[in-house]
Amino acid sequence: MNHTLNIVSSTIASSVRSWRGTSASKTSQPPAKTLVLFDREGCPQCRFVREAITELNLDVVITPCPIGGRTIEQLKQDTGSSEIPLLIDANTNQQVQGAEAAVNYLFEEYRGKRPPKQLLANKLNQLASSLASGIRFNAGINAKPSKGAEKPLTLYSFESSPFSRPVRELLCELELPYLLVTLGKQQKSDMGPANFRFTLKPYKPLANSKRDAFFQAHGNVQVPYLVDPNTDTNLFESADIISYLKKTYSAK
Repeated sequence: MNHTLNIVSSTIASSVRSWRGTSASKTSQPPAKTLVLFDREGCPQCRFVREAITELNLDVVITPCPIGGRTIEQLKQDTGSSEIPLLIDANTNQQVQGAEAAVNYLFEEYRGKRPPKQLLANKLNQLASSLASGIRFNAGINAKPSKGAEKPLTLYSFESSPFSRPVRELLCELELPYLLVTLGKQQKSDMGPANFRFTLKPYKPLANSKRDAFFQAHGNVQVPYLVDPNTDTNLFESADIISYLKKTYSAK
């Protein structure tokens, strides 16, 4: 797909979901052990969990489970079920299967309250999420031949980011596990693209936040940002990241 069309359709998909998974909590404390999510990027149900993860400002290890891939078969052998999303929380020794159960668990455990109704898998939300997947031509659903990676990659992203979504879709299709570091927007001055914030003042992230640490390291907060320890490669720009992933990990 042409990259411009890719980003335009990704933007429409975020709009259909009313930009859920954009704002991140200022108060949620990260757990001692990183959560693990068995996920399929283009799955309408999985999207609700990822939106909740952004809004709670949590990081998570994504284990991609595309249709026709190795991981989903291994999951079925290990658990007796191939149902995703599957959330594993080593902090509480909990395994939570299904979107609504996972979203409820995350909000109750890490915010102490019920989730907003926009993140629950009711008929209206399921329709909107399914439409978002359709707009993306169901990218991030089916496995593609992959060489695999010895070490997990790291992706800085937030769920509704139109530029990050195509990267996550490809990571899923290639079955490349990665640490998803959430850089959701925590204040009004975070809103807008990285090179044009919706503020007249010099941009300053929330102090002592992940966005602040990223800003100190890179001079701006821009996603997606990929770190690949297998090749010592660090990349901004979705088009460059997609090209790199295809050249490095596609088995075609």
